[in-house]
Amino acid sequence: MADAQAVPGTDEASDPKSVVRAFLAALERLDVDAALRLVSDDVVYQNVPLPAARGRAAVARQLWGMVRYSTGFEARTHHIAADGPIVLTERTDVLRAGAWEAEFWVCGTFEVRDGQVVLWRDYFDWATFLAASARGAGKALAAKALTVAARARGKAGAS
Repeated sequence: MADAQAVPGTDEASDPKSVVRAFLAALERLDVDAALRLVSDDVVYQNVPLPAARGRAAVARQLWGMVRYSTGFEARTHHIAADGPIVLTERTDVLRAGAWEAEFWVCGTFEVRDGQVVLWRDYFDWATFLAASARGAGKALAAKALTVAARARGKAGAS
């Protein structure tokens, strides 16, 4: 879980690793406004190999789209390293929407300048993501089928 938060007005607030941790923590809370406060006006966000979103407004549209359908997001950071303004993360991201869940490995590259993310690029294996999505859909359908069956048994027993 990306639980660290940078405290505005402190050296920690501009430390690149702290900024990235705070950014991921805001995403975990599905707090788009807090996440957007941590990106620059000219931020570039890309899930490779998809086209990049350029600018805060474009990134905002993507993030609001994500939270519109999400019931949860988790960024399990396994490793984080910084070299000046560049921060690299190895994570397991978990996306949730109702009973559906997809868990997949992500490597992220962030560039932080003056306490704001100017570049956010995530790399992951699309086949693994699609397989995780299919597993999540299968589990969600199985859970729904069990619920329907239990309701049907309950109605049959009440007759």
